[in-house]
Amino acid sequence: MTRPTPKEIRPMAQIAGVAVDDEIATRISNSIGPAFEGFAAIAGTLPFDLEPASYVLAQTQKVSK
Repeated sequence: MTRPTPKEIRPMAQIAGVAVDDEIATRISNSIGPAFEGFAAIAGTLPFDLEPASYVLAQTQKVSK
């Protein structure tokens, strides 16, 4: 997953029931962006790949070796 842009943050916030304007969406993007950039090197290798909705599913699956 790549760093979300303010244009992507606005609809996500709206779905969550939080109205944000362009300035706030930009501030959110700037504050969470470094976390996404920090995980970029390992993106795709985590059980839930930065997508928390699948967290429980990933944690309950047995790993075969």
